[in-house]
Amino acid sequence: MNQQINLKIAPSILASDFSCLLSDVKKVEQKADILHFDIMDGHFVPNITFGPGVVRALRGKINLPFDVHLMVDNPEKWIKPFAETGCEFLTVHLEAAVHLDRLVSSIKGEGIKAGVALNPATSLCNLEYILPRLDLVLLMTVNPGFGAQKFIPEVLPKIKNLRQMAEKRGVQLDIGVDGGINGKTAEKVVKAGANILVMGTSIFGAPDPKKAILDIREKISNYLERKEDY
Repeated sequence: MNQQINLKIAPSILASDFSCLLSDVKKVEQKADILHFDIMDGHFVPNITFGPGVVRALRGKINLPFDVHLMVDNPEKWIKPFAETGCEFLTVHLEAAVHLDRLVSSIKGEGIKAGVALNPATSLCNLEYILPRLDLVLLMTVNPGFGAQKFIPEVLPKIKNLRQMAEKRGVQLDIGVDGGINGKTAEKVVKAGANILVMGTSIFGAPDPKKAILDIREKISNYLERKEDY
């Protein structure tokens, strides 16, 4: 694993207390790298979260890049409304895309970075011809829809294979992981090749969310210094 990894911590507001959302996000703003928004429609996944209004309400108050993760049917209908919130990343699910290249073109046409998310059982081969156009691939390490789920270890080889695929093709790619990421699993996904850790419960559920982020950074830093292989 390259020691020059550009590690990014992305707290997911899905695990925050929505009754004091701004206050919760402010607790992590200074130590996080990205703020992650899970958008669920009750169709593509069995849960409903929130729409563009919540993202827009936080945009002028939080000094972090926003990553909007669309877990929705018909994602093409939501690209412009979310792009207009001021987000920096917009991630669509491969499984929901009828015309993936068109979706990626639409996202980039709004002047923002394009990401594609894959569920645990979805093959990487579907990315073969679109990979050079992507800024981010988000690999789900749980089945999407709910927070606080158990990490699926079978995704680890998939992370490694994606990193090798990107390096072989000379693609500068952020690889994110989402689901069950905590102090025990963070090292494993970084070793496999991930550099964006989407973390919900392990941050917002901690007594001190800021310290939780610092602890993860220290753990990853120590791992990279050890160069342990396990």
